[in-house]
Amino acid sequence: MALSKAELPGTPQHFLECGIEDCEGNCEFYCNLCHTRLCKQCRDEHLRSPETKSHEVVLYQQRKQQLPTEKCKIHPTKDIDLLCEECQIPLCSKCTATSEHRGHTFTDLESIYTEKFSHCQGEIAKIHEYFLPTSKDLQREINGDTKEIKKIMDNIRTSMKAEAESLKCMVDSVTSENMEEVNKIEESLLEKLNNQDTTIEKYITYLNDLDKKFHVYLSSLKPTKLLTAEEMQIQPIPETTKPLMPVFTAGRYSKDYVAKFMGKITFPNTKEEMRKVQPLKSKIPASYLKPTRYQIMKESQPTSSVKQILSLSSSVTKVRELKVPGVETVWHMSLDKSGRLWVSHIEGNLVQTDLQGNQLQKIKTSDGFGYHTMTQDGDLIFIDYKKKVINRITQDNNITEFIKTGDWAPISIHSSHINGDLLVGMVNSEEGKVTRYNKTGKELQNIQRDNKGQGLYSKPIYITENINGDICTSEYDKAVVVVNKSGQHRFSYKGQGSVFRPYGICTDVLGHILVCDSDNVHLLDQDGQFLSLLLTSPQVSNPISVCVDDENNLYVGQSRNNTVIVIKYLQSMNTE
Repeated sequence: MALSKAELPGTPQHFLECGIEDCEGNCEFYCNLCHTRLCKQCRDEHLRSPETKSHEVVLYQQRKQQLPTEKCKIHPTKDIDLLCEECQIPLCSKCTATSEHRGHTFTDLESIYTEKFSHCQGEIAKIHEYFLPTSKDLQREINGDTKEIKKIMDNIRTSMKAEAESLKCMVDSVTSENMEEVNKIEESLLEKLNNQDTTIEKYITYLNDLDKKFHVYLSSLKPTKLLTAEEMQIQPIPETTKPLMPVFTAGRYSKDYVAKFMGKITFPNTKEEMRKVQPLKSKIPASYLKPTRYQIMKESQPTSSVKQILSLSSSVTKVRELKVPGVETVWHMSLDKSGRLWVSHIEGNLVQTDLQGNQLQKIKTSDGFGYHTMTQDGDLIFIDYKKKVINRITQDNNITEFIKTGDWAPISIHSSHINGDLLVGMVNSEEGKVTRYNKTGKELQNIQRDNKGQGLYSKPIYITENINGDICTSEYDKAVVVVNKSGQHRFSYKGQGSVFRPYGICTDVLGHILVCDSDNVHLLDQDGQFLSLLLTSPQVSNPISVCVDDENNLYVGQSRNNTVIVIKYLQSMNTE
């Protein structure tokens, strides 16, 4: 059987209505015999009617699939609706009377079709819930190991260069000391030789002077002069020593000897470990409305053994509608732990209401867009665009300046449900960025450009975080920009038409991304694949903001009035 339009991924979902003519109630039940959707009132009437009281009426989620119409090739006027158990071929009721099938056992083909249909749904669910995510986790782990290997090898190269530089420094130091010693020896030897040279120079002067005296005596005309002259003897030549020349003895080394100083790279003496793959622990129920991309198991109560399996529903059910006093439009919403709603509009009013629309608090600020968030501790954080400040309102209503953002003006903020970090979208006169702060306000990370150096943001007006740590932002008038927790660009979603103006954005427990574009609410999977339009006109008028509560209800705020619509778009089934 072909899936109906409402069951196909990528088509607008709608409020599932009762199939009885002129009834506008919400569908909750299904008649497997009539193949009719029923509300609670119509179900009661259906089971009271003499003609239909014996029909099998079940919850809509547990309905049988209607057998597609297929004509018998032997009897073209008859529909195929039976299965011959002996021959294992489908046939029509007229075929049962033929000699070929006389005495055989026949089974209702619709029951078998429903079973096979449900089995396929379950297998598809396994693929999308377990096999694909597990394989992608392995792929991410392999890619992570690739990056880790690159990092480790870079560190080893750095260490080797450091060892070489250290050895070079030691060689330079020893060489410098040796050179200094050589210089000192040379200076000492030259000084000694210089002293000897000076001594000999003085002795030569002495000899020259003596030589002159002797000539004077010889040239004298007075013999008495010579006779009376002192006895003159030549002093001996001063003793000098020949310097002892130093000798350089070369060091003894080899390549292996140097390698011992430099270290070497080795592998640990262990075997490679097999990558761990978590087993498929639980059977995926076959009674799905349609195959879904994601399902998760979550405890409905901490002490209960009953688990809930969540999946996308083929329809959207309206839970409630409320008007928020004190604001003209609902530009942004946050839910606190007690289930109360904080709402802001673009002119700066920040209002807290209960779920009946009763105003509890009102704060006047200077901004709009996605500029407030609830922390894990129950505090309200909001930004002041003009003052470039992030403020905190504690549960006792004290307002304090928490973070000053310097030259960057904050325009959107989100408190992580994973670790309590604050993710802040910011702008300056030229571009935008996302900054991560920890709980104490310490700056941890700045995300601004992709791996090609191109700017990721110009005006990130709304921001949120997915269950896998991805940071999702609405880039004003452009796209939904998603980066991983390390800041690496994963994908950008640019809508389904020529014009896409994303505004409010949030994620759910299945990792879906939900974003408004002022006309529709788009539903994406966590890899950016478009799944469907959850709400379209006239179901909602100019949706501008979204958030999800602990019961997996989606709150949708509107930009032309102060109305919030609450819908349920996920279904759950209990299993032991």
